Amino acid sequence: MALYRDRGIVLRTHKLGESDRIITFVTAAHGKVRAVAKGIRRTRSKFGARLEPTSHVALQLYEGRELDIVTQAEGIDLFRSIREDLDRVTRAVTMLEAVDQLSLEREPNPALYRMLLGALRTLASNDSPLIVAGFHWKALALEGFRPIVEACAVCDDPGGLVSFDPVEGGVLCQQHRRGTRLSSDAVVLLQQILGGGLNAALAAPESSATREVDHLATRIMEHHLERRLRSVGVLE
Repeated sequence: MALYRDRGIVLRTHKLGESDRIITFVTAAHGKVRAVAKGIRRTRSKFGARLEPTSHVALQLYEGRELDIVTQAEGIDLFRSIREDLDRVTRAVTMLEAVDQLSLEREPNPALYRMLLGALRTLASNDSPLIVAGFHWKALALEGFRPIVEACAVCDDPGGLVSFDPVEGGVLCQQHRRGTRLSSDAVVLLQQILGGGLNAALAAPESSATREVDHLATRIMEHHLERRLRSVGVLE
């Protein structure tokens, strides 16, 4: 078995046997990796609380045929401010679940890894209502599914944008409206998020427009994944 090192974020865990866990990571250089952490459920485990969802860790692993084996894990960002706040941990888990579904095992996607890490760091220090929505929209764009938000997806008219339709791939004008209705403020937030103004969007206070953008982001992510995000039910 080959020994390798990488950095990763814990996406999820589940029990294996009486004392082990299978940990799913998204890593910087190896894509999604599933690995066994032996003895982690014992009181004196050498891994402690370093391999919990959201944890960002430096790893040493043995490559296995199906599951790798974690031999070392050193905490880089344990995100205690997220894990000690029910609202923030729920929002974080929604992003972890999306990345778990978007990632392919052993297929490197360093941009998605960096995007998730940046979103978690932002969530740890910022209580913006649009952190999850901003992450979903940017992740979809990274995956090649950036919606058209600057003008009507049908006629290219930049004025009077009133709805969003995933089939058409973006916002629509009054003449071609279908799908989900959007306020003008929500359209502006979408344009900021996808047009290089994410920080401005994150500074927006919670409002009906931020809720529109947040709910729509979840719906479009689920449309792309062709499945429900389980954590969204908890978030709602």
